[in-house]
Amino acid sequence: MPGVKINPDEPFELALKRFRKQVEKAGVISECRRREVYEKPSVARKRKEAAARKRLMKRLRRIRMRENRNY
Repeated sequence: MPGVKINPDEPFELALKRFRKQVEKAGVISECRRREVYEKPSVARKRKEAAARKRLMKRLRRIRMRENRNY
């Protein structure tokens, strides 16, 4: 649960900015949007497969970059 302690001499805008960063990092907004609407099981399965594919491609890209280094 994100929370921010505000110092007496700190501007409200800075504290709000820190709070927003914490909320974004914790994934609260994306979780709320995900739970907002019912998602059919087939759509959820496709989304998960696409995410897995994206992770795999990212991992392969990193491996290729490591192999191509010229030291």
